[in-house]
Amino acid sequence: MYRLIILFFCLFLFSCGNHKHDKHDKHGGHHHHHHGDANAHMHKTSFDELVQRFEGKERDAYQKPEEVVKYLGDLKDKKIMDIGAGTGYFSFPLAAAGASVIAADVDERFLNYIKEKKQKLSITDEQITLRKVPYDAPSLADGEVDMVIIVNTYHHIENRSTYFAKVKKGMPEGGKLVVIDFFKKETPVGPPVKMKMSEEQVQKELEAAGFTKFEVNQALLPYQYIITAS
Repeated sequence: MYRLIILFFCLFLFSCGNHKHDKHDKHGGHHHHHHGDANAHMHKTSFDELVQRFEGKERDAYQKPEEVVKYLGDLKDKKIMDIGAGTGYFSFPLAAAGASVIAADVDERFLNYIKEKKQKLSITDEQITLRKVPYDAPSLADGEVDMVIIVNTYHHIENRSTYFAKVKKGMPEGGKLVVIDFFKKETPVGPPVKMKMSEEQVQKELEAAGFTKFEVNQALLPYQYIITAS
């Protein structure tokens, strides 16, 4: 189990944060899905550094959380799972928009961070609840949420069609999955190109998971696409 958690930890190191390419990025030295690579990166970056990376103003500039939330439409009284919530970067804005959010993560430290931030901001459990999830399942009850959002994390999940079939089962008919991830090209932030996934590949995998309707937005964010699947 420890090795599995280490594997999935790369989700945070490469995706939730705002990271520049280092020399390993440029030469592709550390970006295969191996336990050792993820472990090495985990030990290179402290938790405090990860938090600063995920919450940095530089991330705000390209991630545009307020504009993304507005793009998602009326969220009042909607129940939403934020997969790979990290520091709650999207969980808190979603809750502020009137949604009831399940902040889902594999790492207890991030869930504790969100818990402490909730207390500071007097956020109720009706607004944000925490859920520790395994690396290979969203841990959703059938039809539990109206929407699932996954930001900068899709490309780190293995057996994606199987995983997202479980996500689909966790939503009622007409529920929406929102995938935000990096264009498969060089960008100032994000993982190296070979780790990125094209919109076409994401759509193909989600079709295999049972999704049939897709809306792709390539204009709202400078380095990322938004795929809405139902």
